[in-house]
Amino acid sequence: MSVPGMRRAAVGLVALAATALGTVAVNPNQAEAGPKPVDVKLLAINDFHGNLEPPTGSSGTIEGKPAGGAEYLATQLAKLRGTTEEERERTITVAAGDLIGASPLLSAAFHDEPTVEEMNLAGLEFTSVGNHEFDEGASELLRMQNGGCHPVDGCADGTPFEGAKFQYLSANAFTTATGQPLLPPYGIKKVDGVKVGFIGMTLEGTPQIVSQQGVAGLTFADEAEIANKYARILRAQGVQAIVVLLHEGGVQNGGGINDCTGFSGPIVDIANRMDPSIDVIVSGHTHAAYNCNINGKLVTSASSFGRLVTDIDLQIDRKSGDVITAKANNVVVTRDVPKDPASTELINRYKTALGPVADKVVGETTAAITKTQENLYQTGVDANGKPTYQTGESPLGNLIADAQLAATDNEQNAVAAFMNPGGVRADLDAGPVTYAEAFTVQPFANNLVTLDLTGAQLYCMLEQQFTVARVLYASSTVHYVVDPNGTTAAAGAPCSGSRVVRGSLTIDGAPVTDAATYRVTVNNFLAGGGDGFSVLTGGTNLVTGMIDLDAFVAYLTAQSPVSAPALNRIQTTTEVPAA
Repeated sequence: MSVPGMRRAAVGLVALAATALGTVAVNPNQAEAGPKPVDVKLLAINDFHGNLEPPTGSSGTIEGKPAGGAEYLATQLAKLRGTTEEERERTITVAAGDLIGASPLLSAAFHDEPTVEEMNLAGLEFTSVGNHEFDEGASELLRMQNGGCHPVDGCADGTPFEGAKFQYLSANAFTTATGQPLLPPYGIKKVDGVKVGFIGMTLEGTPQIVSQQGVAGLTFADEAEIANKYARILRAQGVQAIVVLLHEGGVQNGGGINDCTGFSGPIVDIANRMDPSIDVIVSGHTHAAYNCNINGKLVTSASSFGRLVTDIDLQIDRKSGDVITAKANNVVVTRDVPKDPASTELINRYKTALGPVADKVVGETTAAITKTQENLYQTGVDANGKPTYQTGESPLGNLIADAQLAATDNEQNAVAAFMNPGGVRADLDAGPVTYAEAFTVQPFANNLVTLDLTGAQLYCMLEQQFTVARVLYASSTVHYVVDPNGTTAAAGAPCSGSRVVRGSLTIDGAPVTDAATYRVTVNNFLAGGGDGFSVLTGGTNLVTGMIDLDAFVAYLTAQSPVSAPALNRIQTTTEVPAA
């Protein structure tokens, strides 16, 4: 059976649905009561972000091993599916969002069409949407599903784009005007007579981390409530094995890729509120690896960039359709296996179409400049008595803020610039910097926006950093002091905190006063209130400038060789305890 309006689905799909499983023995005695259970294998990835070529630096290793790359991922998936036709028919390949968006140049230059084509080759069947699937708006996401040339750039590689052979699932993202899901909310696949349902969702907070243009005309709903709604619908259709593909997650505190040590994050509350009929939650968003049992549900994540595959084995009762047992294993996508020939051909085809622009050297660094955030101060202790820290400055983040100020100080009279941590996507290695490397650092194509803020609004913005747990990277003109013993502003009163020492904020060495007005540069994502910085929506006299990547490239070219800026823009009133 197919769902009305669904363009196409992978071979063997019965309907549209979704489910969630866990490393648990759901009903270990049930297998003894009836015929032999049905074995179903799920292979899951998340947060691929268009990494067709092997990612580099810290993004290209996991547990100390080089990992990732589409050619190796496709080989590993084929290996995990097994060698017999029966094994392959019992395997379903799924994903938990952010397959596209924030991608390296090889994919992003073609609006991520290469990644969709690679996922087709890799045998993906279902994926949830993630927040980055909305980077270019709902219409572009629908083009990813349905195919067709880009409305502005056309089919840039000279070949038609046929769209995804897999099905995007979007249970909690609704078209505001109609109240209907933007894409099918769930999918069902029948394996050896039993039905397995998949519900796909992104995080409810997607509008806070995507540009307003990207989510225009859309509404996002609570993850657990929507999962429970569609679990009831699935059960009414005779589906008892239910998996949720959810682009939201958590983090461990020191565990390995198959551990669940000191686990925390939004997924914990969501899983606890989900109906017991949901068996497995394949999660993502945090780029972490874990293998957890939360409230009787298997909750997994395969890190990011195609470096891991989560291998999930289900035993399903043939008579009732219920999951009897579920277990998972995160498998490293090593690079010591043969490259998948079809993936190699795809990568080479797009590299040829991209031409020499990717390899053009735009600057040089004296040493590696990392996006790593340094500890700013201790905020308290966790449940295990270990210190917790608020992260602060980043060498590469500071460099980008300096580049954005340099791009707007003369024409727009900007005196300061601030950059959001989530917009810095990769490290810069030592030596020559190519355009492709610079693009990988800043892949979003955000415009710079220069606006007027009062001194009072600047203080409020800095206080809001600690409410949203994201410390902005400031240009070299900005200095201020943080009090670890200060109070964090309430979510509804962003100016009420006392983390930032009053009178300590200076721009170009001069104290910032509440009544004075300052020209400040941010990207359009922040200017629209992104990452929770609502105070920036109150700025005035907005002028939209160049693309952030262009500013970064111009700065690298003009300042080469470039060194890592000092991490001295934020001070603390007390010594930071050792981690």
